[in-house]
Amino acid sequence: MARPRKPLLSPDRIVETARDLVDREGLAAVSTRRLAAELGVSGPSLYNHFRTKDEILEAVADSVSAQVDLSMFEDGRDWRTALHDWAVSYRAALRDHPNIVPVLARGPGRRPAALRLADAVYGAMVDAGWPPAQATSIGALMRYFIMGSALGSFAGGFVDDASAYDPADYPHLGQAHLLAEQQEKIDERAFEAGLGALLDGLAQQYERVRA
Repeated sequence: MARPRKPLLSPDRIVETARDLVDREGLAAVSTRRLAAELGVSGPSLYNHFRTKDEILEAVADSVSAQVDLSMFEDGRDWRTALHDWAVSYRAALRDHPNIVPVLARGPGRRPAALRLADAVYGAMVDAGWPPAQATSIGALMRYFIMGSALGSFAGGFVDDASAYDPADYPHLGQAHLLAEQQEKIDERAFEAGLGALLDGLAQQYERVRA
């Protein structure tokens, strides 16, 4: 009887396996030895596709950037609506893969999907009439806001133990122990409130730019 063939090792398969490992256990869990074991191959075979662990993590980060929808910059939506919809899509991708955010936060580097993302945002803002310098600033501030929202949950940072919030010490945190159970709703509401305020401010600047 013929032995079953092992799945062909490819960059995509390595990245997918590494991404799953990062999602489950965090960045520290990734090593070439661990990845080789997960893939059922010998460690040196990985070097046919990636020279270092850092290259693999960069590829994982770019695979997450590739999940961000960019169609809103091409289908005629006005700049404000496009920025809003893009921010929501970007945050959703980061929320699904929070452990890779520290790598993404370093900037696009040479990652193709991340560079396409930056190019789409900048190009759409310039096409909408923003001066190039301000278009650059908009891309930066949106990245700060979205990345910051993905680095940790505000609501999830409070323990669900009422005794941790002694009213003698924290007179305004009597309900703080209830935040964690409403984590998703609170964080979503905060993101939308912050995004709306940010876009309102940009809209005011835009009126001055176009005056």
